[in-house]
Formats: sequence, C-alpha cells, structure tokens
Amino acid sequence: MARAYVSSVIDASAQKVWERIRDFNGLPKWHPRIQESRIEDALLSDKIGCIRNFTLQNGDNIREQLLGLSDYDLFYTYAILESPMPLTDYLATLRLTPVTDGERCFAEWSAEFNCSSDDESDLVNGISTNVFLGGFDALKRHFGN
Repeated sequence: MARAYVSSVIDASAQKVWERIRDFNGLPKWHPRIQESRIEDALLSDKIGCIRNFTLQNGDNIREQLLGLSDYDLFYTYAILESPMPLTDYLATLRLTPVTDGERCFAEWSAEFNCSSDDESDLVNGISTNVFLGGFDALKRHFGN
C-alpha cells in the first residue's frame, strides 16, 4: 500500500482554517487545482456518505465520498470512487490541530492507496505535491503567510 503525507503550519487559528476548508464541496474556493464541484443527489456537503463530483483545472473528473467529519477534532476523511489516476482503495484524511503558541495551526493531509509498483513513485509525488502541498500553499497565501 502506498502512502502520501504532507504537513505544514498555517499562520491562522485552526478554527479559521477549518471554516475555510470544512465544506466538502468547497474545494474550488480554496484549492487552485479545482475548477468546479457539486454534491450529487442534492445532499448536504457535511452528510456522511455524500459524494462530491469535481473537475480539475485540466478537465479531469474525480468523484469522492465523505466517510467522516468532525467539527470537534477538525478533520474529514474521504475515499476516491472514480479517478483518472491508476489507483484503487484511496482513503485520505485532512486534519487540523491547534498550535497553542500563537494563532497558528498544524495541518496534515495523508492518503493510502493501492497501485502498481511502476506507478507508485509518480502517484505519491503527484498527490503529495500537487494536491496536498498545493492546497496548503493556497491556504497559507489566503491567510497571509
């Protein structure tokens, strides 16, 4: 099983960052690689089991299902249902932890998935850099880092 992991510190309170990223359908508002997104079947975007169907800037389409969300622990977990990437069993978690020394938070985004050994390095690097780090960098810019 392959694993992608990125962590960062954002100069804003965990609650402020959570307010920005909590909406499972809100990726286009904060992630630069996402063009548009919708929740299927008109479900609420915080309903466990809802499916977001989104389009990347390059036109690729991905469907993901929300598996867990906690306003107390500041995380959500989701699975990829459909993707152009050559992987299966993708499970990811985006989590925020307050940093008590100042108005900052520790952000971590991780995923585990199955793929062929030939694709593993490219997928881990692409997901870590383009998705996870790209999202954190956008959040840092938004909050003035």
